[in-house]
Amino acid sequence: MAAIDDLSGEGRRPGFLAAAMQTFGAQVGVALLSLVNVMIVSRALGPSGRGNVAFLTAIAMLTSNLATMGIHEANVNLVGSEPRLKRALAGNSLVLSTLFGAIGIVAVAVLMVVAPGVKGDAGTSLIVLTLSSVPILVLNTYLRAVIQGEYAFGVSNLTWSLPAVINVAVNGSLVLVGKLTVGLALATWIAGQAIATAIMVWHIARRSEGFGRPSMSLARRTLGFGTRSHVGRVMLLGNYRLDQWILGAMAGPTELGLYSVAVALAEALFLLPTSLAMVQRPDLVRVSQADAVRRSSAVFRNALILTFVTGVVLVLVAPLIIVVLFGEDFRGAINELRILACGAFGIVALKQLGNALTARQMPTRASLAIASAFVSTVVLDLLLIPTHGGIGASIASTVSYTLGGVVMVVIFTRSLGGSGRDLIPGTNDARTAWALVRNVPERRGGFRRARL
Repeated sequence: MAAIDDLSGEGRRPGFLAAAMQTFGAQVGVALLSLVNVMIVSRALGPSGRGNVAFLTAIAMLTSNLATMGIHEANVNLVGSEPRLKRALAGNSLVLSTLFGAIGIVAVAVLMVVAPGVKGDAGTSLIVLTLSSVPILVLNTYLRAVIQGEYAFGVSNLTWSLPAVINVAVNGSLVLVGKLTVGLALATWIAGQAIATAIMVWHIARRSEGFGRPSMSLARRTLGFGTRSHVGRVMLLGNYRLDQWILGAMAGPTELGLYSVAVALAEALFLLPTSLAMVQRPDLVRVSQADAVRRSSAVFRNALILTFVTGVVLVLVAPLIIVVLFGEDFRGAINELRILACGAFGIVALKQLGNALTARQMPTRASLAIASAFVSTVVLDLLLIPTHGGIGASIASTVSYTLGGVVMVVIFTRSLGGSGRDLIPGTNDARTAWALVRNVPERRGGFRRARL
């Protein structure tokens, strides 16, 4: 098989595996720092305080992702296929993030007036602070897509990592002086996102091609593509975060505090497929459909193997990780983590194969698979959380991820070609995965020697 780095393209395009390793390293670093931050907040504020922080950040993330309208999906595709539009895309991002961010704020505010229960136990001042971050988060998402579309993964990884560093440094310092509160933890999280967004603005303005005049016709074009992919993205995020909102509102902050710790650890299994999809996207836009299928299938098989091994380890060490890092008060999260780990394989399919469909201008088909997982999540959450709390939410997520993954495999093979057998890992894939883990390619010809 051809090496994955044989693609001809732009002069500054990095090798796929080199960029994937760098991005995965950044994702792992962020996950570790985020885990440290969760530990700091959990030990300082207890399950209830940790639950409140998780609840508020979940509102901000869900609202901002709803407000993106999928513009970023169009941004990354167009930067890759029509680089001349880069300046206008960046200029539009400034305008559209303000517009859609404001609409998101108003929509949530109205929802909370109509249905006060969705606020949980959070005070009005904290809700206002949470919603104020929405336009910043939307702009962050738009600009990251532009930057990734031009292969500037170094900047993307830096701005992805920085908020986690800020959270640990500031929250750790506040704990040392006995001043950490839910409000300060939330404000620190928002500040980190704002600083990262400011760096991306600076990069585009000074190191890239700058911000062009906004274009209404281009906005309509990106919105047309974005809305087709947006439903799927929102539902995928809903699978990650909506259960926390529902759990916090129905079962209270303590139950959510336990569950949020399990989720934070289980999401380590999502890092590899997320990183690979992120790095592979600009390539899949540029190559033929047959090549896109071949590349996507190869990366999918290797991601499955590595995720399986990591998942087994996580299940085995779950008691040690949770009790040692978070204390006896969080022992209830052990079984929740073990259940959630079993759903990681569905996530690999949703991430990797859904990314390929979107890159090949088929976002609606990717959304169908994600929709099956989302509907399942909502229905099972409403059925299981009232009687089983966090365990019910864990079961709902795992079943839903698995269902969505199976549906995604079917849609991928029928839409782009190939066979389901091409997605089943074999001996050669295991050898490649082991070589990547050992980092053998660095010694023998660089990353080009690792063949997927």
